[in-house]
Amino acid sequence: QVQFVESGGGLVQAGGSLRLACAAPGFSLAGYAIAWFRQAPGKEREGVSCISSSDGSTWYGDSVKGRFTISKDNAKDTVYLEMNTLKSEDSAVYSCAANLMRSRCIGLGTGTHHEFGYWGQGTQVTVSS
Repeated sequence: QVQFVESGGGLVQAGGSLRLACAAPGFSLAGYAIAWFRQAPGKEREGVSCISSSDGSTWYGDSVKGRFTISKDNAKDTVYLEMNTLKSEDSAVYSCAANLMRSRCIGLGTGTHHEFGYWGQGTQVTVSS
C-alpha cells in the first residue's frame, strides 16, 4: 500500500518560511503529477500546488502564487514545497498526493481531487500572527 509521508511542518511567525517534503518510501514518482493540498479546520480541502512529471510544469493556487515554490528531486523521489512570507491564513494540515490519471498538472479545483491517491497523513503548519 503506497502512502506518502509529509514532513517539515511546524509553528512559524507570520512572514516566516517553511519547507515541506513529500515522499513515499520505495515508490517512484516518475509518471505522476504530484500535488500539495491543505485543509484548515472547518474548511474544504484546497489545492495548493502541483508539479508535472511529464515536463516539470507547475501550477499554483491564487492564494499562494509568488510565495510558494514546488520542486522535485528525482534522485530522491521527493517533492518539496518552499513556503515563504507565510500568513496566518496559510495555517492548515498540508498533504501530498499523486494524480493516478495524469502526469501533467491541469489545476487543482475540487473537480480534480478524485484523480488523486496515495494520500499522506499530512503535516501541520501553524502561522502565528
